[in-house]
Amino acid sequence: MIQKVHHVGVVVRDMDEAMRFYRDTLGLHVHKEATIQEQGVRAALLTLGNSEIELLQPVVEDTGVARYLEKKGEGLHHICFQVDDVERDLDQLKRRGTEMIDLETRIGLAGRICFLHPSAMDGALVELCQPIDDAVAAGDGVAP
Repeated sequence: MIQKVHHVGVVVRDMDEAMRFYRDTLGLHVHKEATIQEQGVRAALLTLGNSEIELLQPVVEDTGVARYLEKKGEGLHHICFQVDDVERDLDQLKRRGTEMIDLETRIGLAGRICFLHPSAMDGALVELCQPIDDAVAAGDGVAP
């Protein structure tokens, strides 16, 4: 099931300002950057050793990330675990009665993804991802 921690997600108000810190000050490499229309976010993945940090800026009101920012402010949003077969793992979790946000996988910056409900994980928002190539992601609602 879980292979590694793929990334931690951080919600920001201003992507350009956040990039100046993470990229320019800390020296992290930008692996991917895109606007994900379906989720209403501008997102960037920055490489940090064998893992990544995902920056998320809401670009549409009344989305999960926008509501999170309004309620809790900037900061740590979620942890993402990389898996080898996200469809299979999602099916297993549903069969075991795990409360899910996503009942089907969808495309995100990290690949094919799904989110577990925080109530299933002691209050932590957890994402599962199965990385896919950029060509597939770009054709499914992710714009560079």
